[in-house]
Amino acid sequence: MTDQKDKIYQFAPLSGYTLKQRILIRIADLAFFLSIKILGTLTRFEVRGAGHLAAIEKAGRFPIFTYWHDRVFLGTYFWRNRGIIAMTSKSFDGEYTARVSQRFGFGAIRGSSTRGGSRALIGMIRSMRAGSAMAFATDGPKGPRYKAKLGPVILAKKTGNPILPFIIEPQKYWTINSWDKMQIPMPFSRALTIIGEPIYVAGNADGVEVELKLQLVQRSLDDLTRQGREWREQND
Repeated sequence: MTDQKDKIYQFAPLSGYTLKQRILIRIADLAFFLSIKILGTLTRFEVRGAGHLAAIEKAGRFPIFTYWHDRVFLGTYFWRNRGIIAMTSKSFDGEYTARVSQRFGFGAIRGSSTRGGSRALIGMIRSMRAGSAMAFATDGPKGPRYKAKLGPVILAKKTGNPILPFIIEPQKYWTINSWDKMQIPMPFSRALTIIGEPIYVAGNADGVEVELKLQLVQRSLDDLTRQGREWREQND
């Protein structure tokens, strides 16, 4: 298990990619890493709901951080160097994304809702049982945007650990022209991190209960997103 855990925090080999792809992955990796580090350092964070995380840790549990894909830029910086493990897609984009997150102290398990999802989920269950927190961009890797998927709920059911929804709302940001409209904070912007109430899923939850918990995750993230937007409008 130790060797497998070490691999999660190490770069994967690029032997399956063409020379051009290997070069592009390394360029994108370093470009995003430097961008996140610089802009993250220049961001002033305000935090609400930190007590929810503290309560989970005090109880000896490990959170399943759950968020929208468009908040991954600042999320990577804010939660850096905690050993959190995230699922990244098995793709060209997923490879440089994994490398960027690993530079910030995250682990990476490869898979998605469309490729390798079951195997990745098994890896996440094992890692949680070994004492690691997890992270899910629950509307990733390709959307629909702001539509929660089942991954965090299944992981919570299998491990007994709670889902911990959060959002990070930059006061001023640019938007990338991508399916998720990723938010890139402007230099010296403020940002509000809101951590929601933990959501537990019983180990014997049936299909109806699992669906109800998924709806609860959706409502929680929708509400946190609304609170973030209200904060931004009040501070314009």
